[in-house]
Amino acid sequence: MAELADLPAVDLVAAYRAGETSPVEALDAVLERVESCEPKLCATYALDPESARSAARAAQRRWRSGAPAGPLDGVPVTVKENIATKGTPVPQGTAATELVPAREDAPAAARLREGGAVIFAKTTMPDYGMLSSGVSSFHHLARNPWDLGRTPGGSSAGAGAAAAAGYGPLHLGTDIGGSIRLPAGWCGVVGLKPTFGRIPVHPPYAGRVVGPMTRTVTDTALLASVLAAPDDRDHTALPPADVDWNELDGRVRGLRIALLLDHRVGLPVEPAVTAAVAGAAQLLESAGASVEPIDPFLSREMLDGMDLFWRFRSWTDISALPAERRAAVLPGIAQWAGSAREATAAQVFHGYSQMDAISVAANRVVRDFDYVLSPVAPIPAFPAEQAYPTGDPLRGLEHIAFTLPYNMSGQPAVSVNCGWTPDGLPIGLQIAGRRFDDVGVLRLARAYEQLRPAQRSWPRP
Repeated sequence: MAELADLPAVDLVAAYRAGETSPVEALDAVLERVESCEPKLCATYALDPESARSAARAAQRRWRSGAPAGPLDGVPVTVKENIATKGTPVPQGTAATELVPAREDAPAAARLREGGAVIFAKTTMPDYGMLSSGVSSFHHLARNPWDLGRTPGGSSAGAGAAAAAGYGPLHLGTDIGGSIRLPAGWCGVVGLKPTFGRIPVHPPYAGRVVGPMTRTVTDTALLASVLAAPDDRDHTALPPADVDWNELDGRVRGLRIALLLDHRVGLPVEPAVTAAVAGAAQLLESAGASVEPIDPFLSREMLDGMDLFWRFRSWTDISALPAERRAAVLPGIAQWAGSAREATAAQVFHGYSQMDAISVAANRVVRDFDYVLSPVAPIPAFPAEQAYPTGDPLRGLEHIAFTLPYNMSGQPAVSVNCGWTPDGLPIGLQIAGRRFDDVGVLRLARAYEQLRPAQRSWPRP
């Protein structure tokens, strides 16, 4: 029974179709895994076994009558806490939020329910999603299944831990500067930041996306195919497009790939990370791709400008809270945001303008190349209790130089595991492409999956 929790979604659906197992059996296996691991991982919020069992029984009836509701009918799935699900409060990771039940499902959750997917839990996140760790003033501390002393990353912290630990095959995260790809990289799973607007988001915000976190590229594509349906609540969404998400077979030969091993901004890249990403590039080159090193395109001015703008935006929100709620915000977040209280209008505008400067720079690279390879992060997962990899709230963005650009540029980017540190921590490879080429990015990631050495067994914390 426990092995069902580890089945990819594509295999689970095939087993439903063949009558080899059922949605009820699959959910029971996942809940058993959660019960075993959750005291150590603290990845879930609003776990709801009874509602999930009701949904699984309904899916089982549909499969038995030969009329599944969609490609994910009966598949267990988690949803990041800040993606609204009707009737569940959305604390956004912070004790400062009033716990008011959401009035409706956000677009991504609505698409899942329409297709029969079984939402059995939300997943944890740090305060306001403004950390790359699982440290939160509201949730218990999330931990990494590969090493309980390490962070799973963030802000999709619980989603990354849940995916690696086998809390079912499908998990939803959000990403505005790396919040899907960072935990995916540090937990050894696949995480897609889609083209901006490809998957509707509510409420929308510049650079913010919803995307899949799974153990395989095939499952990521399957989940994305369901999430990308239109929703009028997102005025920034792209027009509906006929995207064949499941066409993942493609040739590596002839592709022009840029290799970026160091942005020379922020934290230095650790040697094990450099070696793993360079090794991935060599594998793709051996398969016929043309791989060419490129110079950095993100500057100190760009990173600092975004940092200031986000500080001021957060300070504006936090300072508007009543005093007792403001005092409940995680101290590091409050310190980081409050440092911008004296910023001038000119400084904030200059910071905001760096969004466009980053976008121009990142999109310029793919005029000459099909894809860009880089690390997801310059370092492996850091200690779980540490809110920031630097330990300093005022240096909070020093680890996102590789991920941030593609949020600002709107380009798709995916994390896929490419190796291990000497002490056994996963290392993420980031593959970025041209805007709208989500399937191409996934196709190259799938090709790399097939080229890379055999992976280690999934952790059992």
